[in-house]
Amino acid sequence: MTTSWSDRLQNTADLPANMDGHALKKYRREAYHRVFVNRSLAMEKIKCFGFDMDYTLAVYKSPEYESLGFDLTVERLVSIGYPQELLSFVYDPVFPTRGLVFDTLYGNLLKVDAYGNILVCAHGFNFMKGHGFQMYNLRLSGYKIRFAPDIREQYPNKFIQRDDTERFYILNTLFNLPETYLLACLVDFFTNCDRYSSCETGFKDGDLFMSFRSMFQDVRDAVDWVHYKGSLKEKTVENLEKYVVKDAKLPLLLSRMNEVGKVFLATNSDYKYTDKIMTYLFDFPHGPKPGSTHRPWQSYFDLILVDARKPLFFGEGTVLRQVDTVTGKLKIGTYTGPLQHGIVYSGGSSDIVCDLLGAKGKDILYIGDHIFGDILKSKKRQGWRTFLVIPELAQELHVWTDKSSLFEELQSLDIFLAELYKHLDSSSNERPDISSIQRRIKKVTHDMDMCYGMMGSLFRSGSRQTLFASQVMRYADLYAASFINLLYYPFSYLFRAAHVLMPHESTVEHIHVDINETESPMATRNRNALDFKDSDYKRHQLTRSISEIKPPNLFPQAPQEITHCHDEDDDEEEEEEEEE
Repeated sequence: MTTSWSDRLQNTADLPANMDGHALKKYRREAYHRVFVNRSLAMEKIKCFGFDMDYTLAVYKSPEYESLGFDLTVERLVSIGYPQELLSFVYDPVFPTRGLVFDTLYGNLLKVDAYGNILVCAHGFNFMKGHGFQMYNLRLSGYKIRFAPDIREQYPNKFIQRDDTERFYILNTLFNLPETYLLACLVDFFTNCDRYSSCETGFKDGDLFMSFRSMFQDVRDAVDWVHYKGSLKEKTVENLEKYVVKDAKLPLLLSRMNEVGKVFLATNSDYKYTDKIMTYLFDFPHGPKPGSTHRPWQSYFDLILVDARKPLFFGEGTVLRQVDTVTGKLKIGTYTGPLQHGIVYSGGSSDIVCDLLGAKGKDILYIGDHIFGDILKSKKRQGWRTFLVIPELAQELHVWTDKSSLFEELQSLDIFLAELYKHLDSSSNERPDISSIQRRIKKVTHDMDMCYGMMGSLFRSGSRQTLFASQVMRYADLYAASFINLLYYPFSYLFRAAHVLMPHESTVEHIHVDINETESPMATRNRNALDFKDSDYKRHQLTRSISEIKPPNLFPQAPQEITHCHDEDDDEEEEEEEEE
């Protein structure tokens, strides 16, 4: 008879403290199959799995899909009066990354950290220099990048007020990638074309002036037109094999989810487009497994919502209506009935989803690619558990593993730097020459950044995390390159968050140090009651002269067991209710 893990762990010989170093090495799945954890999540507590469609269930091929969107947007701009020369531009996937900020005043693309500090600044194809650093080898993709003036001329503190949303626009979605590159193309074109004269906030053509803000709004309007009125969707469905990734593991994973919970779809796309995309994704001669009967895509979902209008969907929402799946038109009136399997609905809200599925916030794991429309709003307004799909993560992991020598060299340079100051304190007049180490750190950091693309990594610039990275850590409970990675985990799995260490924890070794009170007086501020000797005696000495009339509890008592455990996604109240 096989011994269960719970029985085995009753034997102290099997406990981690008695295991050797090799046995203690944590098992991890292949990097490209992994799901990464910001906040612990117990899969067995999830009762409903929700999905976005675009860039989540339907992964668009890159750069083919971005190139299509770029070309159609350029054509739209030319049709409303922009120069014909713009048609010569071709989408370059090496340049843009998600999470950049466009400054509508100066026309710059900015890569910033969570606090608004500028990490990279580009004006068109020109990378602006910051005080004290230099960039290298920027002859990429067929054109030479020229350096612009110092960043501090426009941003004296190399800092922006991110909450100034009138001026700064965050290009956070995968749909924004063509738009990001197009903005760089336009700024570079108008800055360098002889017919136009540049000024700080725009450009002139004779007596005509166009601000970068006006240009940006034209691009935004053109992008919206392409998505909602143009031929982007039509051209996509005409050649689905070219633009959409098809994965046989998709029906298998959804069928397994159906076995342990409910599954729903909430997409902003209309029914006709959704039906064509989803039909293609599930178009296999068999069902979830080879040999099983083919099933229509609708059968994999307990609830289907189109025209969701996220992020409004996570607030007041819109009227819930029923879709006539034959004509694609909406039926008159508000739907007020119970949940019906196979029925397609339009609009609605996250509250309606909870009511129809009989679930509450933390019962739901919502999976999407849009950090604002899918993840932030579902987390902040509804308390849904969140899974962010980040397709770029596959490339990020490739660089992280393939270019490990660069990361190791940076660590070595940090060690060399520390050695130069090793025997110096505040009485030392010696000033070590660290210039060569600093130059090497900058060179290695730049080489590392360029491995990801012209704008560097999606998640960092050197040692600094980007705004996008901070948003991922703050709002996404789980994240991965694809939600298909859930296929490699059991539905009983506990996704346990790793310890996030502060510098005083990550750079100090776990060794016992005797602290001399004369060297560190603050060491006497000990909050650990277990380290005090004769604590009962000391308390008696403090209270012996106090009146017999005392409060019921004069001192707090240290808890004898753990009171809460976010690392385990624990909820004792729920467990107690279930036991009753």
